[in-house]
Amino acid sequence: MDRFFFDTAADAPHWAATLINSRRTTLPKRMQGPGPDAAQTRQILEAAAAAPDHDQILPWRFVIVTADARANLADAFEQALVARDSQVTDAQRVQAREKAFRSPLLMLAIVRLQDGDVAGGITSAERYVSAGCALQNMLLMATAHSYGSALTSGKALQSAPLRTLFSLGANEEALCFVNIGTIASARPLRKRPQQDSYVTTLAP
Repeated sequence: MDRFFFDTAADAPHWAATLINSRRTTLPKRMQGPGPDAAQTRQILEAAAAAPDHDQILPWRFVIVTADARANLADAFEQALVARDSQVTDAQRVQAREKAFRSPLLMLAIVRLQDGDVAGGITSAERYVSAGCALQNMLLMATAHSYGSALTSGKALQSAPLRTLFSLGANEEALCFVNIGTIASARPLRKRPQQDSYVTTLAP
């Protein structure tokens, strides 16, 4: 994290701005090994715990897909594709399976949308926001370690094979995959939107 080291509190805003503005999406096809080591992975996951969490209900969790489990995920991707379209080609099957092997560090983000009578006042919107903050914290920590990262989704997330593989509960939803790895080919930093395009002031 040497690039973001600061000596005094006055440096902190600059450090934070540098880190935040350095984050960009690196798709899995643009990644290569190695991925984060055990200590880095632990630090990336610990960053999630700093996310806002109303009543500390922890409405999200992450499942790491190890190398040994990639084939099972590939099976789920293929089964989900065939369930949507029984006429898929062999090439499409291969492409679906390949998605399970591209990212050096791969994990599934899962959000819990209901708790029954426990913490029943916490809306699904708040839970999504909390999960999103946890994800952003993880992406920023990955950036601080100079890794590329991306959130990926797709129709397979809602499929029965994937839900079964990850043992999703009835009140849980697969939100997205988190992909982290060494940047093989970086994309140019996209133009950020200007504040005027997303900020207004409430009139008195």
